[in-house]
Amino acid sequence: MSARKVSEQSGLTRRATLKLAGKLAGAAAALPLLPAGALAQTSATTGRSHGMSIFGDLKNSAGFSHFDYVDPDAPKGGRFIFQVPNWNWNQNPSTFNTLNSFVAKGDAPPRMELTFDTLMVAAADEPDSLYGLVAESVEISDDGNALRFFLRQDARFHDASPLTAHDAAFSLNLLKKDGHPSFSLTLKQMVSAQAVSDHELLVRLSGEQSGGLKLLIAAVPILSSAYYGDKDFAKSTMQAPLGSGPYRVGRFDAGRFIEYERVDDYWARDLPVMRGTNNFDIVRVEFFRDRTAGFEAFKKGDITFHEEFTSKTWATAYDFPAIEDGRVKKELVPSERLPSFQAWYFNTRLEKFADPRTRQAIGLAFDFEWVNKNLFFDAYSRASSFFGTSDYVATGEIPAEELELLEPFRDRLPDAVFRDPYVPPQSDGSGRDRKQLREAVRLLKDAGWTRNGAKLVDGKGQPFNVEFLIRSPTFERVLGSFVAALKSIGIEATIRLVDAAQYQARQNEFDYDILGGAASMSPTPQEELKSFLTSESADTPGTRNFSGIKDPVVDALIDKVLAAKDRTAHRTALRALDRVLRASHYVIPEWFGSHHRIAMWDMFDRPKIKPDYAFPVETTWWYDSAKAARIGKT
Repeated sequence: MSARKVSEQSGLTRRATLKLAGKLAGAAAALPLLPAGALAQTSATTGRSHGMSIFGDLKNSAGFSHFDYVDPDAPKGGRFIFQVPNWNWNQNPSTFNTLNSFVAKGDAPPRMELTFDTLMVAAADEPDSLYGLVAESVEISDDGNALRFFLRQDARFHDASPLTAHDAAFSLNLLKKDGHPSFSLTLKQMVSAQAVSDHELLVRLSGEQSGGLKLLIAAVPILSSAYYGDKDFAKSTMQAPLGSGPYRVGRFDAGRFIEYERVDDYWARDLPVMRGTNNFDIVRVEFFRDRTAGFEAFKKGDITFHEEFTSKTWATAYDFPAIEDGRVKKELVPSERLPSFQAWYFNTRLEKFADPRTRQAIGLAFDFEWVNKNLFFDAYSRASSFFGTSDYVATGEIPAEELELLEPFRDRLPDAVFRDPYVPPQSDGSGRDRKQLREAVRLLKDAGWTRNGAKLVDGKGQPFNVEFLIRSPTFERVLGSFVAALKSIGIEATIRLVDAAQYQARQNEFDYDILGGAASMSPTPQEELKSFLTSESADTPGTRNFSGIKDPVVDALIDKVLAAKDRTAHRTALRALDRVLRASHYVIPEWFGSHHRIAMWDMFDRPKIKPDYAFPVETTWWYDSAKAARIGKT
């Protein structure tokens, strides 16, 4: 997972200790510096390019003026106030206690990334293309093992100090060593990052990396080596770090709100990748402990843009005066073409969930059809694949190209992998489907669970207890019928509601039985799979491998994904991986919708085109002063 979407259910992500930043800087300096021609000496290069993608295809040619999905003449000004629908790293949408967003420790506010520049910027209308920001161009060796970035000479931090290749090298080495696992795991195949000069950065890779690693390297936030020279990078702090991006940290009240102020003299404001973006003077993120409070703030106008994640609220609560008189507008916007997934995750590190039959049995007790009809107003469809509605979803009889990848592992895989991929059965919608519960009882018996009166016990006589960890009261209602069904077959199921900070801490330390999460991966999943699914990530605190998957076959298939040389091979490997994951019942698939449900006070305008791979409202929309005056929101 680079762009990653997560629901308020999860507190993901999308989430090391440095005693002295100077010590790391010294270690980086100890690497042998190469002369300017070193890249040509080590391997042939393909020439400089204004951008790069995983498989080499770029939509925008050199000299393009702006992205197609922005209005290059969008006016600047106004305020945008919202609760975030997605977040990264150690960020938390419900509270914050640190402004250090790039380590596992603490809860940081979402959108801190707006205050940092990167070497290159992703195009939201292409699946995996980046174009130059701090780096004007890049050279890639023919073998893909050396990257040479040529930095713009006018790049600078907010204190007017120059942003150089030394800062970029420092940042890459620092985040690989002591950054959040999303950085440290994905940068593992980066051998070194060195400043050849103030404006030339040489990055060497191991030869075992995926084609996507170069994109992740180019998208890493660039930190100031001078700023961190006397600071502990791993420390939680409420001091805003020195940035270089289009926004800087403004006013904030820990756990309540944070404002990001547009930098008027932002050095990159006229570059093609920035033209028409970052139009609001203030981007303000509000924090609430529960969704109801946030919605009430929106109804009053304290929040000006709201994305609705509760189907009941969307169906029944948008009848307040500002809706009726037209001051607030609501609409459905098509979702992105991203591999996304929402599920309840079993913690398979626990012995009670070790057997996939046990996990499948618990899943059969979840009556999605009843929940969708009675609680969700039939707003959703049932999820099944780890890759959502993307091209990577395995379907039907296994084709020859997928079978070729899976056949060497046949003796280590369940037979179900070689049949149609697992899809949760459709229930009778009663809330307690007797047929499915009978099958669940059979599976539990086969897995070694026995009855002791009304309760199930294991071989040692210990009762089968299951706790669902949640941080929103909304899910108490959703889980009610599920818990009742589990109790009817002898499983003592309970719900544990905790606050946002405790939820994040327990999630990071894998201290739960089952928890819910939703995430969207990048359009071309590669390196982020390591944090989600590999054996290496299973016991690394802060990763997104919530289920604790440790399967050599999964690891091997991910290697196939990373080694793919074209989109066809990449797609085939992901579909084979999807079959294995679904047959192993690591999760209870939840649901998905086909649209964003948004509502806003009618004071904004936006580009005519929505990109396929992102919904960048706060960075591409703009404030319309005439509209604001009409509704009294100037």
